[in-house]
Amino acid sequence: MPTLPKIPKIPTISAHVTIRRPDKLKLLRELKELFVIALGAGPFAIAVNRLLVPHAIVGGGLAGFCEILYFASGGLLEIWWMQLLINLGLLIIAIKMIGWRFCARTLYGVIALTIWMKFIPIPEVPQITDPFMAVILGGLFAGCGLGFVLLNNGSTGGTDIVAMILSKYAHLPMGRALLTSNVVIICSAYFLPEVHSIEKVLFGLCYTFMSSTAVDWVMNRSRVCVQFFIFSKYWEEITHAIMTDVHRGVTILDGEGGYTGESKKVITVMARKSEASKIFRLVRQIDPDAFVSETQTQGVFGRGFESIKTQA
Repeated sequence: MPTLPKIPKIPTISAHVTIRRPDKLKLLRELKELFVIALGAGPFAIAVNRLLVPHAIVGGGLAGFCEILYFASGGLLEIWWMQLLINLGLLIIAIKMIGWRFCARTLYGVIALTIWMKFIPIPEVPQITDPFMAVILGGLFAGCGLGFVLLNNGSTGGTDIVAMILSKYAHLPMGRALLTSNVVIICSAYFLPEVHSIEKVLFGLCYTFMSSTAVDWVMNRSRVCVQFFIFSKYWEEITHAIMTDVHRGVTILDGEGGYTGESKKVITVMARKSEASKIFRLVRQIDPDAFVSETQTQGVFGRGFESIKTQA
């Protein structure tokens, strides 16, 4: 019987294919941040178009520079259009000097701000007759809006890009670069016929101060947390109550009394400021004689709190 030729075996290569599932939580967090960035640009646009421009008050930053161009051209160069063009030019430079990751989110913030500035009209007559009140409200609006943008790792471009370039290559602190550019822009508005007044220049400086204060207030308030150190012989019951009722993680430390030499368990808890009263109430119910130390912390990052963000 004829024998069939042997078919040579084809070598097989085994490979482990890893299928990565999309992180839904990360995607939702990214979408939430992008939504807040777009929403936060709205109050800033309201502050410029509805509160500052009708009173011929020039604020700092790129918006203030575009106001100068707007007044110098008699309203022909619209603020939103000039802001978009200058930001795009700065972003092209920043892509090469800083990196595309920072520029991607900044471009999104610039587009969001441009849309707001375009569709929020400038009234012919000021809706708030008192210019000082307009400055106060404008600073609060702009600062709160920018605060939410920065909290979500965003940016509206402008002098932020210039400050980052100077910080990276000229080793100039960002705060000093921003302050210097704002003061120069506001003071230069004095030479415009519409603004030719020391009072309006001071109003512009007050607006910058108010907006900076509001930015700090928004960012610091959202990150305020408290740290507890709880000393109690009923540490097991307190630990269980905090984890069950407050839903916060608890760390148990081994301690020793300096005078008595007794071994003690120390409960460490990180919580939101709003949860502090609930923790105190639980401790008081379980052990009224417990020794409790509460410390306010500026920011807590990690699971259950703020995510660790870097602006690349």
